Amino acid sequence: MSHSSPAAVPAPDSARPAVVLDIWCELQCPDCRTALADLRALRERYGDRLEPRLRHFPLEKHRHAFAAAQAAEEAAAQGRGWPYVEAVLARVEELDRGGEPFLVEVARELGLDAEEFDTALIDGRHILIVDADQAEGKAIGVTGTPTYVIGGERLDGGKSQEGLRERVEEIADRLLAGQG
Repeated sequence: MSHSSPAAVPAPDSARPAVVLDIWCELQCPDCRTALADLRALRERYGDRLEPRLRHFPLEKHRHAFAAAQAAEEAAAQGRGWPYVEAVLARVEELDRGGEPFLVEVARELGLDAEEFDTALIDGRHILIVDADQAEGKAIGVTGTPTYVIGGERLDGGKSQEGLRERVEEIADRLLAGQG
């Protein structure tokens, strides 16, 4: 896909590329639920100038995390990725107890095609995306969740969330200022 414009006119603010914030997350992780408040605050502050991207890093200690990552991808395929992620994280304890039937139930509650969720979890259509995220995370040194990557800097929220949002804001402000 090529984006050629007839004249080199400076792009208006809205055409500037958003700063990407990769969030390595696991849907059975209570710390990731805590991180949602930070994510909401960042969305409020930056709007579409910041693009939060969910990256999957299911941990082996959580037996439903891999299925939850696949379910999040199915929700994204159906156009409701973040609402689904937030709904599941808000009920981590239910995921612990309920497993895959709970993941399908959340989809149904959000008005998504629950049958398609069920099928996606059976046929594994999203496994490659989850595997690729996990491999990339390991390659860049992600060891726990949540971990943020912005402007090439890795911020580990798995140990402590203290001061993380402020650090993300500092980096985002610097990157956005550098675009001007």
